[in-house]
Amino acid sequence: MASVAGRTQVQSGAVLPEPVTPVAPAMHGPPLLRQSWCDLTFVHWRVAPDLVAPLLPAGTRPDEHDGSSWVGLVPFRMVGAGAGRGPGIPWLGTFPETNVRLYSVDARGRRGVMFRTLEASRLAFVLGSRAALALPYTWARMRVTEADGVLTYTSRRRWPGPRDAATHVVVRPGAPLAAGDPLADFLTARWALHTRAFGRTLRLPNRHEPWPLQSAELLRLDETLLAACGLPGLAGRPPDSVLFSRGVRTQFGPPTVVPTHSHPRPGG
Repeated sequence: MASVAGRTQVQSGAVLPEPVTPVAPAMHGPPLLRQSWCDLTFVHWRVAPDLVAPLLPAGTRPDEHDGSSWVGLVPFRMVGAGAGRGPGIPWLGTFPETNVRLYSVDARGRRGVMFRTLEASRLAFVLGSRAALALPYTWARMRVTEADGVLTYTSRRRWPGPRDAATHVVVRPGAPLAAGDPLADFLTARWALHTRAFGRTLRLPNRHEPWPLQSAELLRLDETLLAACGLPGLAGRPPDSVLFSRGVRTQFGPPTVVPTHSHPRPGG
């Protein structure tokens, strides 16, 4: 049964994922967090949905594009993170970050991302995020530099282990990407995160302006972080997508509980 006038889509008893759209849906309630994401590189690999399904929180399944699910390695600079409607915190809320993320859809068809790790160089932010929302932040020694049109991101984990989880990414941003690229929208226009916290699966909505995306050339990738996240072997083959963006200013809404009953897993 296809959706009619905005009604839920259902096929074989399962809710179909909501449409992919580069424009954020309305977010209800006051913002919980505000932050800017700057100088992002999106490095992605295709993976079989069954590979990542066991890594996702209860009540979600792998989201798919063109028959594949995806794994993303995303280094960037967090700038001016802060709570609610208040101003960003200049030093504490500004630092390099690298995340490894999977693509999820919940029982109501709402798409999101699920983070296997969020490596960050600001220990206070790491501890606060782990305590408040049980997000898998880790403390790392990190650096982002740019010279002659080339960006270099380096990271090595400090706490918790393994301490040899590291990345070295070098990328040259290219031409602006035309709007309407289906894969680029699928990988970047994600309007929520799913996470397992305090015995429940939570969904945090977010919204921001459409991504200003560019093509990008990956000049170097050395990493041991993906294997530390339960995803070995990916960096041994070329990525299937590399994108770049100068960034957006975003806000997150308050979390809601994701129902975890009657949710089919692949092959289940």
